[in-house]
Amino acid sequence: MTHPNLTRLKDQADAAIEAFLKQWPESAGDGLYAPVHYLMRLGGKRLRAVLALSAAEAEGTSCEVAFPAAMGVELFHNFTLMHDDIMDAAPLRRGKETVHIKWDENAAILSGDAMYTLAHIAFAQLSAEALPKALRLFNQTALEVCLGQQSDMAFETRNDVTVAEYMEMIRLKTSVLVAASLALGAIAAGASEERVQLWYALGEELGLAFQMQDDLLDAFGDEQVGKLLGGDILADKKTFLRLYTQENGGMAAQEVLAKWDGQRHDAPAKIEAVRAAMTAAGAADAARDLMHAHVAKAMASAEALGLEGSHMEWFQFLGGMVTQRTS
Repeated sequence: MTHPNLTRLKDQADAAIEAFLKQWPESAGDGLYAPVHYLMRLGGKRLRAVLALSAAEAEGTSCEVAFPAAMGVELFHNFTLMHDDIMDAAPLRRGKETVHIKWDENAAILSGDAMYTLAHIAFAQLSAEALPKALRLFNQTALEVCLGQQSDMAFETRNDVTVAEYMEMIRLKTSVLVAASLALGAIAAGASEERVQLWYALGEELGLAFQMQDDLLDAFGDEQVGKLLGGDILADKKTFLRLYTQENGGMAAQEVLAKWDGQRHDAPAKIEAVRAAMTAAGAADAARDLMHAHVAKAMASAEALGLEGSHMEWFQFLGGMVTQRTS
């Protein structure tokens, strides 16, 4: 799926970020900034930056007023990726070496810290009226993202995680930053507190739907798009699909999950068996239903905002993109 706004707003965000980072050249800082430039050039959808710019435009201003917010959320998001890759011991990010592999863990930790600081410097370019509101929201969001990551790690050693706990974890780890991206764009545009809250609600629901689709793609996606299927299953990751199966699949499903927990010797058989248990328990259907319900709630917020014409069409497209994407 494509839309003119995707290319237009992403290109503007990329240009703003590149211009901003020129103040800290790769060759400066005894190598501190080289990993920052490297990671930011690996690409990505720039979804959070695009959302910030979209909200500003929908509020009737030029998207340029939200450049500081767009840069800030994107730098923060990539900072979390740099540190997440260390915690996950991930060798690749977007098909390229992760920073801690290309350099080392110390470089990734310190350059990640620099990215977090650069995000604040970007936000400082907002108007005097918008800045205090934006920083309050951003700092609260940053703390919530950390809480979500901590919960995700804690889940690895727990056998009693519930679907409700998982939903709260992904809300914190993923959804609140999507929500804040829209709200920060609205704040930059001078929107009222009531409208900022509606933008936040819209983004929160989109973020939850996005994560539901992530879970589905990992287990039931199309291998032809080049994504390795079943990674979460092989890692015994406590996704919505697994937890729903555990809670609703009965003894048969629990026996399948218990049998394959920790097993690595026959990956195809494990993936096939666990996927079958998920399907029998209705987990995939439940995830799809929940995903569409979250998108519907997001669109209700768009209607409450009074979005019309091209602005409403654009957010309807985004809702469809979340549910229909293949990667």
